[in-house]
Amino acid sequence: MYSKLRLLSWSVVFIFSSAMFSHADIYKYIDSKGVLHFTNTPTSSGYELYIKEKPEKTSGYIISSEYDDFIRQACETHGVDIPLVKAMIKVESDFNNLAISKKGAKGLMQIMPDNYKRLKIENPFNPWENIMGGTKYMKMMMERFNGRLPLALAAYNAGPTVVDRFKSIPPYSETENYVKKVMEYYNLLNK
Repeated sequence: MYSKLRLLSWSVVFIFSSAMFSHADIYKYIDSKGVLHFTNTPTSSGYELYIKEKPEKTSGYIISSEYDDFIRQACETHGVDIPLVKAMIKVESDFNNLAISKKGAKGLMQIMPDNYKRLKIENPFNPWENIMGGTKYMKMMMERFNGRLPLALAAYNAGPTVVDRFKSIPPYSETENYVKKVMEYYNLLNK
């Protein structure tokens, strides 16, 4: 059972990583045993679209340039892709530096209070501090999960110990949707 889960985890990571570079639609299917399958070539009508190659542009596809200087500086400092951080901010707060989540995460990159000290954040609503701290945290997640972007994003959203426990993207709809949305915007911004 463990080897099947490990294989599934690697398959999901491979598919998500491949989707970043090959730009193909990804479909998912849950079989009768509860095993989650991903493919870019569905073989039956049971598969449903999970990530679209070129997400449809909607009125919600407005990416602010207001914080571009801060984002660029943070990305240069921490070695993270600018389009990734912009995609994360779009999904986290829609560029609202005063955003507060139901769980208490604050600012543009929705930083939890427990992380302020280690990320050197005194005021989570200060765009510079928040972007620097959030980008640093994302770099930490990328290093922890060996550059596997979907897992690093899941860890940013749900916490790294949860991702460690599942050894894949946790089966939480919030986290699955978060990874999916960030990847969609990231792919759009990379075109």
